[in-house]
Amino acid sequence: MVEMAGLDGKTVSIGQDQIAALRDQVLGGLVLIGDTDYETARRVWNGNIDRRPALIARCTTTGDVQQAVGFASRNGLLVSVRGGGHSAPGYGVNDGGMVIDLSAMKTVNVDPVRRTATTEGGVLWGEFDTATQAHGLATTGGTVTNTGVIGLTLGGGLGWLMGKHGASVDNVIEMDVVTADAQSRHVSATDYPDLFWALRGGGGNFGVVTSMTFQLHPVGQILGGLVLHPLDRAADMLRFYRDFSATLPDEAEAHAALLTSPEGVPVAAMILGYNGSLEDGARVLAPARQWGQPIADTVAPMSYADRQAILDNPNAVHGLHRYWRAAFTEQVTDEFIAVLVEGASHFSSPLSALLLFNVHGAITRVPSDAMAFGARHAQWDFDVIGVWENGAESPTHIAWVRELWGRLEPHLKGSAYVNHIAADDRPEKVRASFGDNHQRLREIKAVYDKNNLFRMNSNVEPA
Repeated sequence: MVEMAGLDGKTVSIGQDQIAALRDQVLGGLVLIGDTDYETARRVWNGNIDRRPALIARCTTTGDVQQAVGFASRNGLLVSVRGGGHSAPGYGVNDGGMVIDLSAMKTVNVDPVRRTATTEGGVLWGEFDTATQAHGLATTGGTVTNTGVIGLTLGGGLGWLMGKHGASVDNVIEMDVVTADAQSRHVSATDYPDLFWALRGGGGNFGVVTSMTFQLHPVGQILGGLVLHPLDRAADMLRFYRDFSATLPDEAEAHAALLTSPEGVPVAAMILGYNGSLEDGARVLAPARQWGQPIADTVAPMSYADRQAILDNPNAVHGLHRYWRAAFTEQVTDEFIAVLVEGASHFSSPLSALLLFNVHGAITRVPSDAMAFGARHAQWDFDVIGVWENGAESPTHIAWVRELWGRLEPHLKGSAYVNHIAADDRPEKVRASFGDNHQRLREIKAVYDKNNLFRMNSNVEPA
């Protein structure tokens, strides 16, 4: 017998004959505790997540996913779905339950004539961009390359192109999803429109998405890079940045960060980009590049794929330990800036960062009820990200994030970008983050997952 965690918190005993039958049905194979590849298979992007599932189903086809979902549903098992494994709270793995692992599903099919791309559930944004940029095309896709395409999109999809081309979800044409009844459904604006509405921003609450088709856009060489200032100018820089952000056209982007330089010194940064002609970009970004006396300016023409990787190292490396808190804010006040700068002067780790992502342009012009992702007005996604190498130091760095967050939270809204909600955020914050769409999400959840099988996420409970 294999003892597994159940949905109700109780232990479920699974017979070896049942395991053997599932092994025959899942072409990608199963991984159990004690197998030689178990330790590798259970690890996710956030190295601080140390969970031990009883069973990992390595899916390679939609049929594999259907078999795994059916097995979990019949036996009432605790389930995690792993795509890219990039979830900071580690929702792609659990203790004692079952993991439906899509990481081997890596196909990307690009149609350069229709300007579309269809991707499977294990594809990362770096892999997707490589396939689409071969044709001079791209779509909005996160801010680092090792995020899973489908996981990021299900939560909305903020990214470098959102000012010009909207969120990732705004570019989804159709998708295939295995729901809690183990049925594979093709969903679009005309097929299961209620489910299509919910999947575009409702997170992983409604099933296992095995493929997703995106609209692509011509994206050639762009401007991108960082402008760095010493920390003693950070408050002035952030005040300039706040005002500069309000002047930007859709093609431009300006984000801000307090982080540590490669030399180990805390610095302030404006993260700049322009998704249009290089000449126009140089003109639009000139005020930010000319402000003050930068200690470094790396803004230069580059490919979109290179732009996607600009924050990969050292902070986003797979396996580093992380603890993350986030919220939206519509204002960057002087008082808020003062707390930010003071916090950056006491980073507990040189890999940690404070980030402001400016949400503006096309992403804000979609009605908030057009789909589940309803964060549709100009604001900032603000993140305190603790990152460190040595797991033994986790209590120190987590305490630093929590203490600083306690001082920052009064300046922030009670809602967040769904992909950045922490596992220890209050349920009220989850509800607030879905906003006026929450009740409709609960009603759709009751239709497609009445037993809340898919609960390892920013969870929406069935109505």
